[in-house]
Amino acid sequence: MSTLDVPSDDAGGARRSRTEAVARAGAAPQWITWVTLAMMTTSSVASLRAAPTMAVYGLACVFLYLGPAVVFLLPTALVSAELASGWNGGVYNWVAQGLSKPLGFLAVWCQFAMTIFYYPSLLAYVASTIAYVINPSLANNGVYTAIVIVVVYWTGVWISSRGTTAVAGLAKLGLIIGTLIPGALLVVLGMVFLGQGNPSAAPMDAANFFPQWTGVASLVLIVNNFLSYSGMEMNAVHVNKLQDPAKQFPKSMFLAMGMVLLIFILPALAISWVIPSSQLSLTAGVMQAFDAFFQYFHVGWLVPIVAVGLCAASVGGMLTWLAGPSKGLLLISRQEGYLPPFLQKLNRNGVQQNILVTQGLVTTVIALFYALIPNVSSVYWIFSVITTQVYLIMYLLMFAAAVQLRRKQPDHPRGYRAPLLTVICVVGFVSSALAMVIGFVPSSQFGGGSVWAYIGIVAGGLLLLGVVIPGAFLLARKPSWRLPDADNAAVDGGVA
Repeated sequence: MSTLDVPSDDAGGARRSRTEAVARAGAAPQWITWVTLAMMTTSSVASLRAAPTMAVYGLACVFLYLGPAVVFLLPTALVSAELASGWNGGVYNWVAQGLSKPLGFLAVWCQFAMTIFYYPSLLAYVASTIAYVINPSLANNGVYTAIVIVVVYWTGVWISSRGTTAVAGLAKLGLIIGTLIPGALLVVLGMVFLGQGNPSAAPMDAANFFPQWTGVASLVLIVNNFLSYSGMEMNAVHVNKLQDPAKQFPKSMFLAMGMVLLIFILPALAISWVIPSSQLSLTAGVMQAFDAFFQYFHVGWLVPIVAVGLCAASVGGMLTWLAGPSKGLLLISRQEGYLPPFLQKLNRNGVQQNILVTQGLVTTVIALFYALIPNVSSVYWIFSVITTQVYLIMYLLMFAAAVQLRRKQPDHPRGYRAPLLTVICVVGFVSSALAMVIGFVPSSQFGGGSVWAYIGIVAGGLLLLGVVIPGAFLLARKPSWRLPDADNAAVDGGVA
């Protein structure tokens, strides 16, 4: 039995089995606390990067965040808490047991493949943040943005190749100094700003709690919030690093969920208080707000300090994404032979470096779009939508698998049972499906380009990443691509 298959109803036995497997691999067990995992999850889900997108709507951003939280974030947190406390191995094992192994591979592939577009959009935000310190005009310079994406990504690959411990520490530090502290500072400055009698740039009366209805296009921004909330289940692949997964993983998920909501809503409101929506940049909006507040309070020297912190948070989030989905893809590929041996090779720290490098080459090519397309905000938006579309495939499979597992394995030991699981899964499934449909409608944030070109790009990205490539791997799969389970133990516990 591999470490991924340890039953979770015997926490002591699970810990002993994992420790013995790691000892056989020649490394010491490396436990992490449930608070650390919550910080890792929050770091991979929440950041100030999405705040400008919702700040455009002023007070309505509260509704735009709470709506997807109820129909998507809450179902995701509850369902993944039950699945992770009963079945180790992450989303692959959940979908494989609930539906089928090929669909399990598709789920973990989509979880991994969405990062191909996620990294460029995330690092474009890093580039714009750095630009605000050097020269704000660089925030809209595609060549500059492409260079930053490439340099920061490959630096992240080098850090990730050193193992999970390094990633966990940096992700936790990045969350604190780059998200929690700046986010709290932004909110405090905003409250003081309003308290001194300054008018809010966006109306804050109850009549503006709901966004103005302008047709289907007015729903498109909500789709981006699905992307903002995605990733709550991603760090389930690290559940075997907890000493008592059945109890600690659900606690970790709920702490992360509360932190995510606070990080998203309050800073978005603060930005809307000081920057008019017509002047907000999707990539540089956070720094616009900080700059405005700092200039008002005559502490402009804080701008570069905050910029460094914001960049640290984004890089920390990127590191958790590098470590999570690629590791999950590696583990199931070694068990079932889904990837060729070259992509399954490990470095001396037990890290899937060849997968990261291959992904980096594709990310580098995508970064060139920022250099070739004049409107950086349009590229950022398109990549965000493609990322969401691909990832939603995984969520559709996860919700369907959870219902099947409750039906087919009702007595399987679970450390946590989600209430009204079927209802929760139906809500999550329907909302995810609707989000995919709405994602094909261009938002007003898409800079006036051809509607059909937009639909073609999004549909092409979805088909290529969500259907063609995983289908090709399944068709090319060979028995010789499977590797011994002993190697999985080394991967699972032997990172440095």
